[in-house]
Amino acid sequence: MMGLNTDRAIGLELPSVPLRLFMSDTSTASFLRRTLIAGASAMALFAGFAAVPALVSRPAHAQEIQPTPVAPPGGAPMSFANLIEHVRPAVVSISVRQRPDAAQSPSLEGLPPGFEQFFRGQPGRPQPAPVALGSGFFIDGNGTIVTNHHVIDGAEEITIHTSDGRDLPAEVVGSDELTDLAVLRVRGGGHFPYVTFDDATHVRVGDWVVAVGNPFGLDGTATAGIVSAMGRRDAGSSAYVDYMQIDAPINRGNSGGPTFDLAGNVIGVNSAIYSPTGGSVGIGFAIPSNVASRVVAQLLRSGRVTRGWIGVSIQPLDEDIAHSVGLQNTHGALVGAVVADGPAAHAGIQQGDVILAFNGQSIEDSRDLTQRVGATPIGQTSRIEVLRNGQRRTLTIQPRERPSEQQLASADGSGGGQNVTPQQPNVVQGALGITVRPITPAERTQYQLNANESGVVITAMDQSSGLLDKGVTVGDVILQAGGRTVHSAQELTAAAEQARRAGRPLLMQVYGRGGRRFVAADVGQG
Repeated sequence: MMGLNTDRAIGLELPSVPLRLFMSDTSTASFLRRTLIAGASAMALFAGFAAVPALVSRPAHAQEIQPTPVAPPGGAPMSFANLIEHVRPAVVSISVRQRPDAAQSPSLEGLPPGFEQFFRGQPGRPQPAPVALGSGFFIDGNGTIVTNHHVIDGAEEITIHTSDGRDLPAEVVGSDELTDLAVLRVRGGGHFPYVTFDDATHVRVGDWVVAVGNPFGLDGTATAGIVSAMGRRDAGSSAYVDYMQIDAPINRGNSGGPTFDLAGNVIGVNSAIYSPTGGSVGIGFAIPSNVASRVVAQLLRSGRVTRGWIGVSIQPLDEDIAHSVGLQNTHGALVGAVVADGPAAHAGIQQGDVILAFNGQSIEDSRDLTQRVGATPIGQTSRIEVLRNGQRRTLTIQPRERPSEQQLASADGSGGGQNVTPQQPNVVQGALGITVRPITPAERTQYQLNANESGVVITAMDQSSGLLDKGVTVGDVILQAGGRTVHSAQELTAAAEQARRAGRPLLMQVYGRGGRRFVAADVGQG
C-alpha cells in the first residue's frame, strides 16, 4: 500500500534507518466506511479535572458529553470501553477532495516493476480528484469541528462522516499553518454530541491517554497508551508548539483527532508521528489543548490568528557564543538582524544584542522569545532587556502584527551596490585559518546586502580551521567581527587579536547559504 499513501516527511535520520516525521493524514483514492471496534485491556485510573468551558455558545437542545469521573483502580485498568463509547460520537472522519494543484504524487517506492502505471494512471486519461482523509471532533452542538491545517490544506470540497453514518458537507471557518490547526463547520448546522478542551498543563508523563480517529480510513478506531513526554521542542517545525508525546498508536488518518484523558476531556490534537515507513512505531505527537484552545478561539472570532512581531531574526546561543559576549550560560536569544523601520529598530535594538528578558520574564532561548512575543497583544508597550557590549539595558517596544510568511520572505535584503570598499589583495588570517578579501559590488547585489553594509568574502580555508566545524565555508561573507562592521582583512585581524587578548572567542556575523547568523571562533588565549 506504499504507493497509495502520501509521505509528508520532515527529514530526521538515524545512523542506519531513515526516520521521518509524518503528518498522520492519509491520501487514498477511496474512503473506507468501516468501524473497527477496538477492545483494549485497561480501566480508567482517575480523573476529576473540570472541563474548560466550551469555546462557543451552546444551544439548549445540544447535548454536551460530560466527563465521567471514575474510581481509582487497585491495579491495572480492565477496560476503556465505557470511556470510548462515551466520547466516540463526537469524533468524525474527514474526507477532503483536493484541488489538483494542491495534490501530492503518491510514493511509488517499492512497487513491483510494471505496477507504477496503475497508480500513475494512463497518459491522456482523466485522473480522479485526489482525496485526503483525516479526523476531527465536534466542540459544540452547532457542528463546529477542530482538525489539522494539513488535513484541509488545498481543499476543494470537504465531507464529514459522523459516527452514526451521516455524510455532511463542511466549510473552513479558519486555519493556522504555524500551529497546524483548523476549524470547520457543518453547512446548515445541526445538533451534534460534542466534547470540550481541558487544560493540558496538569498532564504528567505516565498519565493514560486514549486516541480516537480514522487511521487509513478505518472510522472510529480507538487506541490507548500513556503520555511519554511533555514540552517536546524537537518534534515538527513549528516554533509555536511544544508537543505532547504519546505512545498510543496513531497512524496517517489520525491527524486532527482528539487525545482524551480518562475523564473524557480533550487534552491534545493528534498531529504527527515519527516513523521509518509511515506506520505507527509508538511515537506520536499531539498539540496540547492549552495551545489548541487559544488558537481555536481566535479562529472562531476572526478566521485567522494574529501574533506579535518585533522585527528581528534571532538565533540560539551556544556555549562559545555565550562566552564571547560574557555570559555564564546559554539563556537568551541573539539578534542576527533587525528589520528596517520595524518595532525593534524603533526601540533601539541592534545586531549582536542578546535579548535576556521580555516583560520581566527571563528568556530561555530563541524559541521561548518567539512564543512570548507571539502571545503579546498587538501594540502593547512591552519591556525588553538586552545585553550589549557587556552592559545590560532595558528598552521599550511595541509589537506589531506578524506579517505573513510570504511577506517575511520578500523582506530579506534590499540589494544595493554603493559605497563599497575597493578590493584589496587576499590576506590569510592565521588565527582563523581563512583567506579573505573585501566584497565586490556584484557580490553585494548577489547577497542582497543593504547599501550601508560591507564585509569580507572567504576565498580559502585551512583544513585545520575551527570555522569548518561551525558550518562556515568558502564563499560566505563575514559582515561583523567583535561587534563592528568588517571592511577589510586588516580589520578582521585586529578584531581577532582583540578577542585573543581578552581571552574570549571572536563573535562574527556570517552570511551564507543559511542566511545571516552569528558564530564564535576560537582565536587562542591572550
